[in-house]
Amino acid sequence: MSLEASGSGSSFHAGEVALQREAGVAERMARIGAQVIRDHMPEQHRLFFPLLPFLVVGSVDGRGQPTASLLSGAPGFVSSPDATTLRIDARPLPGDPLAEQLRAGAPLGVLGIQQHTARRNRANGTVLATDAGGFSLGVRQSFGNCPKYIVRREATFVGSSTATEPRVSTPLGARERAIIAGADTFFLASAHPEASRGAERAHGVDVSHRGGPPGFAAFIDDETFVIPDFPGNNFYNTLGNLRLNTAAGLLFIDVASGDVLQLEARAEVATGTHPLAGPEFEARVVRFRVQRARLFPRASGLRFREPE
Repeated sequence: MSLEASGSGSSFHAGEVALQREAGVAERMARIGAQVIRDHMPEQHRLFFPLLPFLVVGSVDGRGQPTASLLSGAPGFVSSPDATTLRIDARPLPGDPLAEQLRAGAPLGVLGIQQHTARRNRANGTVLATDAGGFSLGVRQSFGNCPKYIVRREATFVGSSTATEPRVSTPLGARERAIIAGADTFFLASAHPEASRGAERAHGVDVSHRGGPPGFAAFIDDETFVIPDFPGNNFYNTLGNLRLNTAAGLLFIDVASGDVLQLEARAEVATGTHPLAGPEFEARVVRFRVQRARLFPRASGLRFREPE
């Protein structure tokens, strides 16, 4: 998505617009984008982020490789001192590439999600400053997402992780494959090709939620899995980025063990079938070919339960 303020230019970049045109919704989305994608956070978003025990952050390195990262803390670790600033009092896990990207001017995408209420809000912007406790984000786009496909569970922060350096693997190990195959939720970071060039560019990083029944991330070979592209809000933020830059960063949180799994992958958007849909069903799918995995054992600092 464009990092231009919604009042000063298009809310969508060329990759997003191309997909909207193919779906026959480009004109309608141009109008909607100008109305709902803001250059500041409305009050309800500013009040929402401090309620959260975790945040998902998308970043991109100099190679154009995105990473989706988990930051967690007691509610209030994210705050909003004004309508264009988020303060995050947390640091990345040891060995998380996000640590190298936290520098002034770096583009980030942020997703706040409260699964038990099916609320999710996104904020894209650039790092203003960092310190030993965390960092501040200058928000240049703020928008909500629809509640579809959010698996209802409540997250509670139970204490800072004692995580050590992750286990890095290529190809995937049995534990990594089991986390992916059993997941009903993961998070996906993508980036426009210009994102790694610096804050002066208009296009940045997005991070989004993907959810479905366990098995919706279905392996088709040892290093490749496929998900269905369930219909959403027609923004095509993620798929628009992937059309222009196939690099993707994925984050899985194993709700039973607290293990955190990061993947670097190449993504392909295609027409095809998905095992859960049956061979007679043909629709758009996204295939991920894993390039590298980082497994952080029991690193989330979160516990999950069914909502009351």
